[in-house]
Amino acid sequence: MLKDFSRSMRLERSLHKEIAIIIQKKIRDPRLNSLITILEVKLSADLSHAKIFFTCLHDQDKHRIQLILCILQKATGFIRSLINRNIYLRIVPNLCFIHDVSFSNGTLISQLIKNSKIR
Repeated sequence: MLKDFSRSMRLERSLHKEIAIIIQKKIRDPRLNSLITILEVKLSADLSHAKIFFTCLHDQDKHRIQLILCILQKATGFIRSLINRNIYLRIVPNLCFIHDVSFSNGTLISQLIKNSKIR
Protein backbone atom coordinates (compact mmCIF):
# COMPACT_ATOMS: atom_id res chain seq x y z
CA MET A 1 0.00 0.00 0.00
CA LEU A 2 1.34 3.38 -0.97
CA LYS A 3 1.89 5.70 1.94
CA ASP A 4 0.80 9.29 1.41
CA PHE A 5 3.15 12.01 2.58
CA SER A 6 2.00 15.43 3.53
CA ARG A 7 3.49 18.55 2.01
CA SER A 8 5.19 19.42 5.29
CA MET A 9 6.97 16.05 5.42
CA ARG A 10 8.22 16.45 1.85
CA LEU A 11 9.35 19.99 2.61
CA GLU A 12 11.10 18.84 5.79
CA ARG A 13 13.07 16.30 3.75
CA SER A 14 13.98 18.87 1.12
CA LEU A 15 15.06 21.40 3.74
CA HIS A 16 17.07 18.75 5.58
CA LYS A 17 19.04 17.89 2.46
CA GLU A 18 19.49 21.50 1.34
CA ILE A 19 20.59 22.81 4.76
CA ALA A 20 23.10 19.97 5.15
CA ILE A 21 24.64 20.81 1.77
CA ILE A 22 24.73 24.53 2.56
CA ILE A 23 26.44 24.04 5.93
CA GLN A 24 28.91 21.57 4.48
CA LYS A 25 29.85 23.41 1.28
CA LYS A 26 28.71 27.04 1.31
CA ILE A 27 29.45 28.40 4.78
CA ARG A 28 33.12 29.28 4.78
CA ASP A 29 33.73 30.02 8.43
CA PRO A 30 37.05 28.51 9.58
CA ARG A 31 35.63 27.98 13.07
CA LEU A 32 33.22 25.39 11.63
CA ASN A 33 35.96 22.84 11.04
CA SER A 34 34.22 20.06 12.97
CA LEU A 35 31.76 17.70 11.40
CA ILE A 36 28.18 18.99 11.75
CA THR A 37 25.33 16.60 11.12
CA ILE A 38 21.75 17.71 10.59
CA LEU A 39 19.62 15.14 12.36
CA GLU A 40 16.11 16.42 11.78
CA VAL A 41 14.09 19.36 10.52
CA LYS A 42 10.71 20.05 12.09
CA LEU A 43 8.33 22.53 10.48
CA SER A 44 5.52 24.35 12.23
CA ALA A 45 1.95 23.72 11.06
CA ASP A 46 1.89 26.92 9.00
CA LEU A 47 5.36 26.18 7.52
CA SER A 48 6.74 29.53 8.69
CA HIS A 49 9.19 28.24 11.32
CA ALA A 50 11.68 25.39 11.13
CA LYS A 51 13.62 23.83 13.98
CA ILE A 52 16.87 22.30 12.78
CA PHE A 53 18.33 19.72 15.14
CA PHE A 54 22.05 19.15 14.71
CA THR A 55 24.92 17.39 16.36
CA CYS A 56 28.65 17.71 15.88
CA LEU A 57 31.73 15.57 16.25
CA HIS A 58 32.97 16.99 19.56
CA ASP A 59 29.73 17.53 21.44
CA GLN A 60 31.20 17.20 24.93
CA ASP A 61 32.83 20.64 24.70
CA LYS A 62 30.09 23.07 25.78
CA HIS A 63 32.05 26.15 24.70
CA ARG A 64 32.54 24.71 21.20
CA ILE A 65 28.82 23.87 20.93
CA GLN A 66 27.86 27.44 21.89
CA LEU A 67 30.29 28.81 19.30
CA ILE A 68 28.88 26.59 16.55
CA LEU A 69 25.33 27.48 17.56
CA CYS A 70 26.17 31.20 17.45
CA ILE A 71 27.78 30.86 14.01
CA LEU A 72 24.78 28.96 12.63
CA GLN A 73 22.31 31.48 14.06
CA LYS A 74 24.26 34.36 12.51
CA ALA A 75 24.33 32.56 9.14
CA THR A 76 20.54 32.07 9.17
CA GLY A 77 19.90 34.87 6.67
CA PHE A 78 22.52 33.50 4.29
CA ILE A 79 21.12 29.98 4.59
CA ARG A 80 17.57 31.23 3.99
CA SER A 81 18.66 33.09 0.87
CA LEU A 82 20.30 29.97 -0.55
CA ILE A 83 17.22 27.90 0.29
CA ASN A 84 15.10 30.47 -1.54
CA ARG A 85 17.28 30.05 -4.66
CA ASN A 86 17.19 26.26 -4.66
CA ILE A 87 13.69 25.38 -3.39
CA TYR A 88 10.60 27.11 -4.68
CA LEU A 89 8.71 28.39 -1.63
CA ARG A 90 6.34 31.28 -1.24
CA ILE A 91 7.61 31.88 2.29
CA VAL A 92 11.01 30.62 3.39
CA PRO A 93 10.68 29.49 7.03
CA ASN A 94 12.54 31.17 9.86
CA LEU A 95 15.32 28.86 11.00
CA CYS A 96 16.11 27.97 14.59
CA PHE A 97 19.13 25.74 15.22
CA ILE A 98 19.02 23.42 18.23
CA HIS A 99 21.84 21.20 19.44
CA ASP A 100 20.48 17.68 19.86
CA VAL A 101 22.08 15.60 22.59
CA SER A 102 19.99 12.46 22.05
CA PHE A 103 22.68 10.78 19.93
CA SER A 104 25.40 11.30 22.53
CA ASN A 105 23.00 10.21 25.30
CA GLY A 106 22.20 7.06 23.32
CA THR A 107 25.89 6.32 22.88
CA LEU A 108 26.47 6.78 26.61
CA ILE A 109 23.59 4.47 27.49
CA SER A 110 24.85 1.85 25.02
CA GLN A 111 28.29 1.97 26.62
CA LEU A 112 26.78 1.59 30.10
CA ILE A 113 24.75 -1.43 28.97
CA LYS A 114 27.78 -2.95 27.28
CA ASN A 115 29.90 -2.44 30.42
CA SER A 116 27.23 -3.96 32.67
CA LYS A 117 27.03 -7.12 30.52
CA ILE A 118 30.78 -7.65 30.81
CA ARG A 119 30.70 -7.74 34.60
